[in-house]
Parts: sequence; C-alpha cells; structure tokens
Amino acid sequence: MDSSVDSPLQRLRERLLQQLLMIYDGVPAVHPDAAMVEQLLAAMGLGREVEAPQPHCNHWSERDALLITYGDSVVAPGEKPLHTLKRFLDLHVAGVLSGVHILPFYPWTSDDGFAVLDYSSVNEALGSWEDVSAIAADFDLMADLVINHCSSRSPWFENFLRDEAPGRGYFFTVPPDTDLAAVVRPRTSPLLREVETVRGTQHVWCTFSHDQVDLDFRNPEVLLQFVSILRLYLDRGVRILRLDAIAFLWKIPGTSCLNLEQTHEVVRLLRTLLEHARPDALLITETNIPNRENLSYFGNANEAHCVYNFSLPPLLINTLLSGDCTYLRQWLMSMPPAQNGTTYFNFIASHDGIGLRPAEGLLSDEELSTLITTLEGFGGRVSWRALEGDERRPYEVNIALYDALRGTVRGADTWGLERFVCAHAIMFALEGIPGLYIHSLLGTRNDYQRLEHSGQSRAINRHQWSLAALEKELADPASDHALVLARLVALLRLRGAQPAFHPNATQFTLQLGSALFGFWRQSINRRQSIFCISNITDQPQPLNLLDINLIDDHGWGDLITGERYSSRDLQLLLQPYQTLWITNLLDQG
Repeated sequence: MDSSVDSPLQRLRERLLQQLLMIYDGVPAVHPDAAMVEQLLAAMGLGREVEAPQPHCNHWSERDALLITYGDSVVAPGEKPLHTLKRFLDLHVAGVLSGVHILPFYPWTSDDGFAVLDYSSVNEALGSWEDVSAIAADFDLMADLVINHCSSRSPWFENFLRDEAPGRGYFFTVPPDTDLAAVVRPRTSPLLREVETVRGTQHVWCTFSHDQVDLDFRNPEVLLQFVSILRLYLDRGVRILRLDAIAFLWKIPGTSCLNLEQTHEVVRLLRTLLEHARPDALLITETNIPNRENLSYFGNANEAHCVYNFSLPPLLINTLLSGDCTYLRQWLMSMPPAQNGTTYFNFIASHDGIGLRPAEGLLSDEELSTLITTLEGFGGRVSWRALEGDERRPYEVNIALYDALRGTVRGADTWGLERFVCAHAIMFALEGIPGLYIHSLLGTRNDYQRLEHSGQSRAINRHQWSLAALEKELADPASDHALVLARLVALLRLRGAQPAFHPNATQFTLQLGSALFGFWRQSINRRQSIFCISNITDQPQPLNLLDINLIDDHGWGDLITGERYSSRDLQLLLQPYQTLWITNLLDQG
C-alpha cells in the first residue's frame, strides 16, 4: 500500500472515502471505510501508478460529432449487424463523424436493449466484442451504462428471487402501502411489481416497465458491480460512457425520487474513478427532464463531462413548424456557457421520441398543444407519463424527424427537405458536440409497419435498413435519402474545419426578429468569427448586414455558398429555410 501522505493515490483514496460517506449517509448497516475504497480501486483496476487528472481540460474539438445508431440499424444477409455497421461507417461517415453511439448491444429482453440481461457480453445476434472493438479502433465509441435497472429475467434478478448471490439485495423493494404519490416517473404503468421470492411476497420498484426492475444502490455491492462493468467497457475500447436514466437512480419514498443528492454523488464518484483510469474518457448523462434540472448534472465540472441538450429538439422543431423563433431565442439567451471541461451534447432526434418535459416552462401550454397536434397530423404518436391523482401528461411525441418537419402548423408543404437541413445547420453550429441519429442522416421516414408489428410507439422511428436497399437509394442522387446524406455531410465537413465551432467557443444570441434565428460564435483564440443566421420561415426574409455589425476591414463571406460580401452589401435576402454561416475567414472551410 502506498504510504505517501500526499501522493495522487492517497488523495484519490481520501476523495473516494468522502464521496462514499456522502452517498451512504443514513443508510443502515453501511459504513464506508478504507476497505470499501480499496474494493472500488480494485474494481476499476487502479493501482500504485495513479496520476491526478488535469482539471477543466476539453477532450474534444470542432472536429467532433457522433452518430447515434442501434447495432442492427443496417443489416445484410449472412453478416453480423455490427460488422455491417462498420462497413456502413467506413463507407459513409469516416472522416466526417468522429464517433458513434451504439445503443445497447448487450443481451436484452425488452425496450430495444434497455432491459439488459448480461452487461458483460455482446448480443450474439449482433456480433462479438471483437466487432465492438473494431469500431472503437476507428471511431470514438459511446456505450450505454444502463445503470438504473436491468431485465427481470437477468441472472441477478433470478438470484434475487432465490435469495442467492450475486443478486441478493440488489433490487429496490418497498411495502405495497408505502406513500409513493410524490414519485416522478415517465410512465403510466404501476410503479410496483409483486413478485414471489423464497423470503415471501415482495414488491419491486419498476420506474419504466415491469420487465425493467430498478437496482438498489443502497447496497454497495451494486455500485461495485457497475464499477467493474465500467472497467470492462474501457478495456473493450469504449471512450464515452452514457449513464442511462441516471436521474432516477436513488430512491427515498416520500420524495420525488428524481435528481436526489445521492444520485449526483454517485455520478461524481464515477467521474472520479473514470478520469483516473482513462483521463480522456467521458461521462455523459441522459436526463430527459426540465432544463434547469438537466443542467445540474454538470455539477462544478465534477459530474458529467457532457449533458444532453434535451430542450433543443422540441424548441427547434416548434420554431420551424410555427415560423417564429421567439421561444428558441429566449431559451438560448438563458443557457449558461459550459465551463472548460464540460460541454453540451446537442441533438434533434434520437431512438426515443421528441421529449416534451424539457420544454415545460419554456413553451406555453397552448404552444405545446399546437406542436403535438401538428406532429400527430404528420403521423406522430403521443406517449404519456403519470402524475399524482391518476392524471397523465404528454411525455414525448414519437415520429421520424424527416416527417416531423414535412410542413408547418398549416400542414404539409414542399419545403420539407430545406426545413430539415435548416434544423441541422442550426444544431451543428451551436455550442456543444452534435449527435446525429442515423435515421436523420439518412432521411428515414415513419416506419408504420414496424410500429404495427411491435405495438410500441417508439418503433415508428427505429427503422431497420437492408444495406442493399439503402445503397440503392443512396446511389440515386435524386432520392431524398441521397440528398439528405449529401447535404448533411457537406455541412459537417464545413463545421469540422472552423475553430469558431469548437464546442466551448464563445456564443452570443442575436436579436433579428421572430423570422430570423441567429447567434455569433468566436473561436477560443478570437481569430475567427461566424454569424450563424437562419430563415426559419417559408417566405424570403431580408437581413440587413448592419444589424450584425460586420467589421469593415475583414473579408466576410458565407461558408455554405462561398459567396463573399463587401462593405457595399448592406442587405441580403435569405430564401425559405436558408442558413448562412458568415465568417471573416472564408477560406477556412
């Protein structure tokens, strides 16, 4: 054991002990001590050669952007889907996207992977750890740590029912008469599931579904298991760990059981271990909750490196459907710049629906109602969440993004492609790292057949492409899929060459009225400026260059079109859904 009083290892031990004391304060029969710290260090594979991580270090740049995909979003006969995915990535996004988030690729029983049977293996139907590591060798790999719950058919839960290890005491139970009225959750199903165990009838906690049984982190063995899993993922090449549904982790009946301080402390502890094991590895928290609560997972640059910008999808989609950027502009003005060592993870679409909770307090009830009605008109399905007193409220709208933007509040029109590209041009330019869902990259439409077959609303946006059918579409330059891919790839290539698009570069919101949405980015070294301005309506809109204070002695121009501007160009006309990236370093692209 390292006897140095002030060595990095000793400081790490002291920090971990303090974090454990915070987490388990008030938990009966749990007394954190030096032995528990040593168990954590062993589980994480940390020994004598520990180096203190550099604080406030940005492990990302303007070149970073991630693809979000299932392991089997693209398939080919006779080939494991992860191998097919690697071929797709190499062919279409290598050099354009720096990383890929492969949604749960473990054995599972429901929720398209988020009811995990075995965290330590790869679903044989998808491939092997070798396939995962092959992708990680060429792309920054994000993997899910499904930490709140696991499958009710997992070995852990079967052992829980038999009162055997590992699994004994792993799951959260409460008496059925417990007052749980204050609990906040995203589903309308009963919270408790009655099960028969060798110790009698028990009622296990199920935040999401009765096949997804919540783990009990009051038991230190559960924490140790997940630290070991985290270490395994690092060893297999994973660089970014996504903490799924982390906000629900700690439960105290009588409270909301959401965002409790113990949950934040668990995130801080995982961050401490992760940054000592691999300094450039990242934690990202998946917290589909109102904006202010979401931002709390940055902590003091000691929790998540990245938080999902969950308010962006509903606000940006609402802007483009209504033709009014007022709500989006107000939100952007209120967003604090992320301090060094942290940044936002921006996205518009994902494997889930368009979340509505993150828009609460940002969009009025009337605006939300119009948004929902419009999306339903474009084929969307609404999912609900439970409130007190058996009430329910819309939780998300399930729809493919390409269909969500096929028109406005007045109905479908012919501007769908331009509106769709505009949404991404805005997202790519914002402070943070962009995440692009594979079905947005490919302009995939609502999958009604998959929806009907599964009976799950989210299936509408989880299409599975045959690689041959996809390549046939992409070979036709006139197909929507080829057009979307070409347009988005071109924007991503431009973005990756601009220092002003560094995730932590300065951002200020512009005041250009309700029809033009704009913001200004400036590189960290202050050499490059980019004015990002989008016409978010279906009518041409004038832009007076005097309104954005271009400095006369710079040669300004639009990165997207290549058009240059002089001091005589006082007014431009933006076509419907056109975006300008006006920079003083036009040749940078």
